[in-house]
Amino acid sequence: MAELRAYAALLGGHWRSLMSYRASFVVEMITNIGATALDVIAVLVIFRTTRTLGGFTLPEALLMVSLSSCAFNLADFVVGNIDRLKTYVRTGMLDAVLVRPLGTLAQLVLMDLPLRKALRLVLAAGVLVVALRFNDIDWTPARAALVVVVPFAGAVFFGSIFVLSASLAFWWVDSGELGNAFTYGGRDFTAYPVPVYAGWFRAVFAYGLGFGFVSYQPALALLGRADPLGLPGWTGFVSPLVALAAAGIAALVWRSGIRHYRSTGS
Repeated sequence: MAELRAYAALLGGHWRSLMSYRASFVVEMITNIGATALDVIAVLVIFRTTRTLGGFTLPEALLMVSLSSCAFNLADFVVGNIDRLKTYVRTGMLDAVLVRPLGTLAQLVLMDLPLRKALRLVLAAGVLVVALRFNDIDWTPARAALVVVVPFAGAVFFGSIFVLSASLAFWWVDSGELGNAFTYGGRDFTAYPVPVYAGWFRAVFAYGLGFGFVSYQPALALLGRADPLGLPGWTGFVSPLVALAAAGIAALVWRSGIRHYRSTGS
């Protein structure tokens, strides 16, 4: 209970600091909607010039981008600000975090939880509801469970990518741009049907790194469509396993980085 109270105090302190500038906080919440809205608008613009994209219609593409947005925005809301770790390492602020008898990752998350991004998640969930209504889905218990589980599995996957890319700062402080290629680049990749990509790029990102299981494969399972790339239908239900594998790798790298860290004074 004492540990929980300590975490609550960290979150409460962050909330009070935000409420010190309420107008700024409200403006930031509203303007942050733009990032999710642009993902959806980009898909709509593409379909003004074509009836299908990679063999998929507009409602089907909206389902994929909404699953991707829900997963990414939930991960970004919870652990997205972990990318500031490079600043904490450079300035030595991480030293103060490590001497507290609390989990390092949990402290870093609660110290700067991006509450201003909350409306992004609300908008993404709204788009998902609309996409589900626009598609003719033959609902079964398995598909009903899948549509609930997939956004959370995708969030765990993206959250793992955030932690992995941030952990590079333990060895390479200026690794931010490389990390963004896999976090925000992964978000853009999962917003479109995998068949629009080709060659080694598709093989590496979709299946080597697992981004194809965030939205594309689950969307196929929900729609009851065969995969144009030939993967069996059960692959649409393995996103939780892929997320757990990514989380396990992220945990190993994070712990290795914490052990490697010797503070700025070394």
